[in-house]
Amino acid sequence: MTTFLYVFLPFIIIQILGVEANIGVNYGMQGDNLPPPRDVAKFLVDSTIINHVRLFDANPNTLEAFAHTGIAITVTIPNVLIPLFTDFTFAQEWVKNNISTHIHSTNIIRILVGNEVLATADKLLITSLVPAMETIYTALIGESLERKVQVSTPHSLGILSSSSPPSMGRFRQGYDVHVIWPLLNFLRGVGSPFMVNPYPFFVIDSNHTNLDYALFRPNSGVFDENTGVNYTNMLDAQLDAIFCAMRVNGYDDVDIAIAETGWPSQGDPSQVGVDRYSAATYNANVIRQVTSGVGTPLMPNRTFETYIFALLDENLKIGPTYERHFGLFGPDLTPNYDIGLFRPNITSNASPKSTIYFSLIITIVCWLIG
Repeated sequence: MTTFLYVFLPFIIIQILGVEANIGVNYGMQGDNLPPPRDVAKFLVDSTIINHVRLFDANPNTLEAFAHTGIAITVTIPNVLIPLFTDFTFAQEWVKNNISTHIHSTNIIRILVGNEVLATADKLLITSLVPAMETIYTALIGESLERKVQVSTPHSLGILSSSSPPSMGRFRQGYDVHVIWPLLNFLRGVGSPFMVNPYPFFVIDSNHTNLDYALFRPNSGVFDENTGVNYTNMLDAQLDAIFCAMRVNGYDDVDIAIAETGWPSQGDPSQVGVDRYSAATYNANVIRQVTSGVGTPLMPNRTFETYIFALLDENLKIGPTYERHFGLFGPDLTPNYDIGLFRPNITSNASPKSTIYFSLIITIVCWLIG
């Protein structure tokens, strides 16, 4: 009964409430069997409650596919192009051609400049990152789009020199002064979030002793002696480590958003915890956690804009088997597992959900516990 409570109740709650607050997905296209973007956009609108999509480029055909859908679109500038955006003329033309041209019909809300740039160790990319973001923002001002389109960039948790316990979260020396602090200054000034890619999946130890901790399943937790907090899931700990690194340098007023997080549904036969059941457990619990308003121990009463990685399985991705199986859906748009993201059919004369279903949830919880 306890297993049912912790694993399946999140699915029930998501399905009943029809959570529609900032549920985002990363829409990659590294596959030779994927449906056209127009079919994907129609599927998301007609069949799911997913209302935020992150693209890994600014392909005009994809942007046109999402026109008039209302889905909030984030576009990404590939890492290799970042140095070009330090030139204002180049940035200005790119914004005109890729943002201004589409924004009247496609709901573009954010430009991400690269992805995990600091992890590349490429000095040119790293030194160009903040200047490129500033130049792009100036180009948005020129188009009167600075209030509609945000500018940010996602980071891996490798930007931290320490993260355990969370209260000791600190940015890597060298990067902190020269890149991260100027970046946080920029984000604070323009009102954009600090975006991170936390992946508990990649922190599973060789003996799998922290698998339950990563999957939000019942576990003894990890105690932080400095704060007196006992963390019962790894995602909260990772987010609080980022928060502590920001707070120690006076940037705790900058919002944090999750650009990527996910769990693969298939891997090599020897891998433990890489299956549809584990992927469903993790992703359902992430959605429940970030939309609940509970927040984390050090950031209470918050929700977090979050993008699940990924929308589709991508059969051309390189690397281990699991890299090709992060998708919520297969290439034919059938779900790899159901975590309540399908749009429910609600009759127009239905009673208000908030009262009826809250009572139902309480009844279910009491029944399960009792």
